Amino acid sequence: MSTTPSNIILKDVSLKRDNKLVLDHVSLEITARRVGVIGQNGSGKSSFVRLLNGLLPPHVGQVLVHGCDVHKDRKTALNTVGIIFQNPDHQIIFPSVEEEVAFGFEQQGLKREAARKKALDVLKAYDREDWASKQCHALSQGQRHFVCLMSVLAMAPKVIILDEPYAGLDMATSITLHRALEKLEQQIILISHDLDVLSDFDELIWFDKGQVIAQDAPATLIPKYKAEMITRADGDVSA
Repeated sequence: MSTTPSNIILKDVSLKRDNKLVLDHVSLEITARRVGVIGQNGSGKSSFVRLLNGLLPPHVGQVLVHGCDVHKDRKTALNTVGIIFQNPDHQIIFPSVEEEVAFGFEQQGLKREAARKKALDVLKAYDREDWASKQCHALSQGQRHFVCLMSVLAMAPKVIILDEPYAGLDMATSITLHRALEKLEQQIILISHDLDVLSDFDELIWFDKGQVIAQDAPATLIPKYKAEMITRADGDVSA
């Protein structure tokens, strides 16, 4: 397995949550720029991306993201990996949009006024200057997702992880978010049940029962995944 710093590498990683094994000796290398993560609920997808962000420590094994051991080197990890959760309300902690975007800069060591100025620059770059004083709770879910995206991008991470970002969004908002993600230069790791969203990605990773079942191009993997899900659904019906 390569040790190129630009890779994401899991070396024989196992993870327990509430004394339950949720990832079982996973070894994996990711070099593609836009990577989709698929699998049924409870397959280990969310635990996997939280390992990449250092939010969860592996029970055994090692996780390296662009050369950083994200569990042991938390300071570097903050500047290497950004994560956007399915529910933006689990991520947003400040009342106003300006404060929320500025927080990342403060985490990187800037004084409050300097952080606020850079936050305004970020909002201007995304044509959202009028959002600066808006209360986050007053925005739509799609708009709050965009606030989270801007906040993560402000910290200029090398990898951006998104956990079901399209859940609950209307079609227009989903299209806007998808277009914004397409323009990003960072490596993208995106969990989604929407296979259409992932059809133009570089690579998909299929998790099942805490293990990687397959890692391949969408054109190859999506038909296999759909066929397996139909087989499982038919089995449930017959039961």
